[in-house]
Amino acid sequence: MTALQHNTSPDVLVEQDVITHRNARRGLAALRIGFGLTFLWAFFDKLLALGYATGKNPETGVVDRFGPDAWINEGNPTFGFLTFGVPEDNPFRETFNSIAGDAWTNWLFMAGLLGIGLALTFGVGIRIAGIAGAAMYLLMWVASLPLENNPVIDDHLLGAVAVIVFALTLAGDTWGFGKLWAKTNLVRRFPVLR
Repeated sequence: MTALQHNTSPDVLVEQDVITHRNARRGLAALRIGFGLTFLWAFFDKLLALGYATGKNPETGVVDRFGPDAWINEGNPTFGFLTFGVPEDNPFRETFNSIAGDAWTNWLFMAGLLGIGLALTFGVGIRIAGIAGAAMYLLMWVASLPLENNPVIDDHLLGAVAVIVFALTLAGDTWGFGKLWAKTNLVRRFPVLR
């Protein structure tokens, strides 16, 4: 029989208090890190045009890494999707098209990818990453409407649910720095930073 050990410090809630089975915590940690690395990859691909989603000519297949599509070379990380990726029958198409490529849109998108990616990968700031990640996923879901394969659910909606689950379960504690981060004076003072 396994005895449950709970946190002895009542002012700091940790993941073991929420998810009591070690393998469940490990599963959430692996999923969290996978999502974090996905956000970081998207950031670096847009930043440097690594030839996957950015820097590859869709017609010829020619890859131009670190070329003009890279954000560091004045490429535009939001223009392509918000201009050409939003379906014609999307009720918000004009709104998305109108912000495509704006400097504030690019900066907010890239900061979101980097911040969410770092938070999820390292397990700190999971609550804010969950909120920001869910907002980003929901905006991409709205931009994808109407969906091709299902009337409601796609990977964006499932991503939004997943990052919220990470926040609710304190999934940054296992294989991350969440416990150390939770004990800092800053996080004790402002628990939303947990």
